[in-house]
Amino acid sequence: MDAKANAAALMGAALIAGGGMVEQAEAHGHYVVECLDADGNVKWTETIENLVVTQGKNFALDTLLSGSGYTAGWFLGLVDGASTPTYAAADTMASHAGWTESTAYSNANRPTPNLSTAAAAGSKSSTATAFTINATATIAGAFLTTSNAKGGTTGTLYSVGSFSGGNRAVVNGDTLNVTYTASL
Repeated sequence: MDAKANAAALMGAALIAGGGMVEQAEAHGHYVVECLDADGNVKWTETIENLVVTQGKNFALDTLLSGSGYTAGWFLGLVDGASTPTYAAADTMASHAGWTESTAYSNANRPTPNLSTAAAAGSKSSTATAFTINATATIAGAFLTTSNAKGGTTGTLYSVGSFSGGNRAVVNGDTLNVTYTASL
């Protein structure tokens, strides 16, 4: 008695035997922005799912897996909403043709978020960081960078994103409290 297997049976057996374990980590994050009026009343709150750009991912890999210590300061910025911004994975602080920074706040520099120690679930959050609005403007979203230079084009862009509900108006005297959470 001869037993023969056809090519289809062999292919199926080879595919079944090819199983294995794969772990994937992706950089994610979100901003929560709360707008308060001059009297401290909440005008609106928005959550922004962000894009972690290639430059930000590479910065994380290069610093965390380089085998030596490093120090990086982080700063929050606002995205101008005069038009509808677009974002690309290739965006950097020096080159982001689809969006511009809003500087309609009185802080001398981009504010520094107070980032917590990483949580057991693989996330890291900041406490609310205040932007004191000093003009009538439209804000589209927020970004995280390593440069505190308000309106500057240096430093490493980590992430950027827009409000899900569309651009939001702010006026002189408003305060925007921005919180950022990063996760893997």
